[in-house]
Amino acid sequence: MSELGNVLIPVDDLDGAIAFYAGTLGLAVRFRDGDRFAALDGGGATVALVAAEERVAGEVTAPSYRVDDVARSARELTEAGAELLRGPETGPHEVRAVLRDPSGNAFVLYAPR
Repeated sequence: MSELGNVLIPVDDLDGAIAFYAGTLGLAVRFRDGDRFAALDGGGATVALVAAEERVAGEVTAPSYRVDDVARSARELTEAGAELLRGPETGPHEVRAVLRDPSGNAFVLYAPR
């Protein structure tokens, strides 16, 4: 049904975060969208650094799962006990929805546009 695509990490300073994660940890920058978002190679999953306007899951670090159909997956998960917090909505690069699992942890579903 899904695979871990990335982990969203909210940051206050994208340049500083890239310097830390790429320069200090050695993760390769795969993609950058201005001052909003940067995708770094986390070795099997993307480390996604998200500035304020891209914090779809709020101020928490959240796993993000790639699915075939965001609306269908969100519906199935809410029927299984998850809470839909936001979406589905179309973002700049994907369709996404934010949910909370039964223990209260936020996570994101997404599908490329």
